[in-house]
Amino acid sequence: MIDPENQLEQTRQLTSRLERLSADSIWARRASGYRASLLKAIERIEELSSQPARLGDPVEMELALEHLEGLLERGQQILELAARDLIRNRTKKRD
Repeated sequence: MIDPENQLEQTRQLTSRLERLSADSIWARRASGYRASLLKAIERIEELSSQPARLGDPVEMELALEHLEGLLERGQQILELAARDLIRNRTKKRD
């Protein structure tokens, strides 16, 4: 099973990093959309976690965590691509 606390912490860190992308980056707009999706996913998991165990649906929580995992992977890819573009642009400016 996926550790919800670990995933939530990773998601919070990723949303913070995506927020700090330069507006000049071609990835900033895409990152903004993923950031919104990540925040909604965090909210959903926190909502499910706050329910008493007898009321919470473990299948729904597992699906929410799997959805979050996919968002995390894509968000990390966006961050990596944005970093590559930043490095590429800095290298071009030096030449």
